[in-house]
Amino acid sequence: MYGVASIADKMREARLRWYGHVLRGKEDSVRKIGLKFEVVGKRSRRRPKQHWSDTLHMNFKIAGVHSDLALDRQTWRHDTRIADPAMKRDRR
Repeated sequence: MYGVASIADKMREARLRWYGHVLRGKEDSVRKIGLKFEVVGKRSRRRPKQHWSDTLHMNFKIAGVHSDLALDRQTWRHDTRIADPAMKRDRR
């Protein structure tokens, strides 16, 4: 579609923006503890569920960024931001 960024692209941008926000936070913050938290125990025998971290790592690959870049807010925002075509001017 012309003039509108795809929903998938904007969702990816939001996930990466949130990850950077959490990573730059204090070590004892609830968000950061939750990010590193691992649940122990067995799961049912069904198809494995997709984890948030799996989606996040896939987004790293698609965006071509590494998680270490998130510590530098300016660079992270620049590298993970999806340009919204509706905001670009038509230069003829």
